[in-house]
Amino acid sequence: MQLPLLSIISVNYNHSHVTDELLDSIYRHNTYSNIEIIVVDNASTINPVPEWQQKYPEVLFIRIEKNLGFAGGNNLGLSYANGTYFFLVNNDTEFTPLLIETLLHTLETHPQVGVVCPKIKYFQQPDTLQYVGFTPMNYYTCQNKCVGQFEKDNGQYDNREAPTGFAHGAAMMLKKEAVAKAGLMHENYFLYYEEGDWCDRIKKQGFEIWVNTKALIYHKESVSVGQKSALKEYFMNRNRILFIRRNAPYHCKLFFLFYFILIVTPKNIISYIKDRKPAFIKQLARAIYWNITQPTNSVHLGFKP
Repeated sequence: MQLPLLSIISVNYNHSHVTDELLDSIYRHNTYSNIEIIVVDNASTINPVPEWQQKYPEVLFIRIEKNLGFAGGNNLGLSYANGTYFFLVNNDTEFTPLLIETLLHTLETHPQVGVVCPKIKYFQQPDTLQYVGFTPMNYYTCQNKCVGQFEKDNGQYDNREAPTGFAHGAAMMLKKEAVAKAGLMHENYFLYYEEGDWCDRIKKQGFEIWVNTKALIYHKESVSVGQKSALKEYFMNRNRILFIRRNAPYHCKLFFLFYFILIVTPKNIISYIKDRKPAFIKQLARAIYWNITQPTNSVHLGFKP
């Protein structure tokens, strides 16, 4: 019997050696035979595609000349995908044995599941958890919790195959049917919160988001953006507001507006000053201004520090 085709999609930006490591880990650990691999190079300064095509001739590489962000790059990859299932993985992840089979089993045996994620552990600290699920979103404050993050993995979350609040963008496997009904990721996020918005829309189509901790992937956190940067501060603040504008009920939006201006903004400014990063205040102001001037469905055209 023919196994269903799985499309593995990843986006690269200026870290081709990291993508090399991902591809090598797929070939080293994967035992699922019916896959296609699609890598989108998101306008890296140096074009890595010619070298990749020599090293990995069976992979489809797509080079674009304008940075479309996380959502845009993955959406482009999805447009080339032929699979019944899609596995979106950050290029800074490392596969482990039976990762694909374990996640596919969840999707194939639970018709209501549209998205499933594996347990995620930090690559540099392989005994430390990053993700075993998310709590539901508090739409008044746009806050939720990443379950298990920074905990030592002592097996406390093993064998968990169950619904969770949201998927993790570093590694999420989806049914084609769920994507067809909910649509692609909204590209106006550009970076951060887009997978949360996507999950909300997928759930509105009647699907559930699950985690299966019997599957494991390692994540080299923040290779592309850095642990703390102007880029990250701008998009985290901008898209936190945008997420509420797009997804929260009206009364939650109103509460969040006052919460963000009266509590979050002063707290962030104090933190930037304390950390000797006063330039981040400008990025916070830009994030707020963008939401005042832009509709929720506009496309962001890039980032200028």
